[in-house]
Amino acid sequence: MNQNIKPVPVSVLDLVAISEGQTAKEALADMVSLAQHVEKLDYKRFWLSEHHNSPTLASSATSILISKVLDNTNTIEVGSGGVMLPNHTPLVVAEQFGTLETMYPGRVNLGLGRAPGTDMQTAHALRRTTQETAYAFPQDVVELQNYLKPIEHQGLVHAYPGVGTEVPIFILGSSTSSAQLAARLGLPYVFAAHFAPQKLEQALQIYRTQFQPSDYLAQPYVMVCVNVVAAETTEEAQKLSTSSHMFYLNVVRGTKNLLQPPVDSMDGKWSLYEETMAKNMSRYTFLGDREAVAGQLRKFMGDMQIDELMAVSYIYDQEKRKRSFEILKDAMDQI
Repeated sequence: MNQNIKPVPVSVLDLVAISEGQTAKEALADMVSLAQHVEKLDYKRFWLSEHHNSPTLASSATSILISKVLDNTNTIEVGSGGVMLPNHTPLVVAEQFGTLETMYPGRVNLGLGRAPGTDMQTAHALRRTTQETAYAFPQDVVELQNYLKPIEHQGLVHAYPGVGTEVPIFILGSSTSSAQLAARLGLPYVFAAHFAPQKLEQALQIYRTQFQPSDYLAQPYVMVCVNVVAAETTEEAQKLSTSSHMFYLNVVRGTKNLLQPPVDSMDGKWSLYEETMAKNMSRYTFLGDREAVAGQLRKFMGDMQIDELMAVSYIYDQEKRKRSFEILKDAMDQI
């Protein structure tokens, strides 16, 4: 271990992407299998995202997926990466996650995001209101925190069985405003560098300098989510990464193609503009064999001084995705 880089835990974010030729049920089975695999590798957390109106992702009912993973694992912490709070009332979230914590004590995480995780028309269908609830996000976070506190800290409405569970809350974001909120509330901050890397350094600086200790956290705690495509050789990793390129190309184009099998070359698959956009989104991608990934991570962690690394991997083949997380863990252990 490099003396200048502290050892940090490594965790997984799963969007439950549906691969070409696969059903949603099969993708959910892969989700459970992956969680069991990384638990054996001593990963710290397994988080699931929230996306709506997307035929490419099976992660709309986040709390149900979390319950499924908890029920099929033993020790790994499982949570949301995240619950998009504007889509829900704080009371319902407190009830759901309080119930999860009651069933699986000490293993539930609640990551909260401000974005809707979908298009505006779908967001309206979720909320059934024309009110812009994203602006109420800071107040909603505080309200949710209160529902999870001991009974003496609450008002007349209670989130049974969430009362007193104090489920750990994390603020997710990709902007300076989310960093400011996490700092002001004294909560852990998780930056989404896997798809929105532009403000990473600025947001982390703001979070650390403005952090106010709280009952939940005495000092700043930074997690950063990145892309990882690791394989036995760098050449194999480069080929596997073409599935990830096509996944991000979906975002650039606004298309809804399932996760595609890898190809030998992306030539003819995208324009120069599309390539630039997709690669800018996925700039923090750690790719290659174990030595290559370890070297990339060593520089990144030395520069960012993070407290935990979270990885997402858009690899078409489930066994190769599992192997990628094995190699990532080996790489982290040798830094």
